[in-house]
Amino acid sequence: MADKATQTFVQPTPFGKEELGLIEVAPEVIEVIAGIATTEVEGVAATRGNFASGVAERFGKKVHSKGVKATISDNGDIIIDVYCSVKYGYSIPKVAKDIQTAIRQAIFNMTSIDTNEVNIHITAIQFESTKEQE
Repeated sequence: MADKATQTFVQPTPFGKEELGLIEVAPEVIEVIAGIATTEVEGVAATRGNFASGVAERFGKKVHSKGVKATISDNGDIIIDVYCSVKYGYSIPKVAKDIQTAIRQAIFNMTSIDTNEVNIHITAIQFESTKEQE
């Protein structure tokens, strides 16, 4: 697998337009699209980030790609991994399926790239907190 710094997703060129050149999409773009699509699904509480994204958000910078990893396998398949938490009371299989559908549609609509795998990793359940508990 290629190094993430040199890894790009090649967008299909419309038929008859091959002379216009090649369209490449950086993995970070795919991750941002997938991250936004994930947070728009009903039942998703949050996506899991790392220390750096947590620090960036504390300073007011919104990190849309946190909890999302986009890779290309050795045979060229595009694989998306999403790490998120679900709100208590929602069906985990339904939320996971809705995330997969939302990500596939968003990436295809914006880039014309088909994803081979969209893996959802539920890392926590988010319970409602009342003002008295805080």
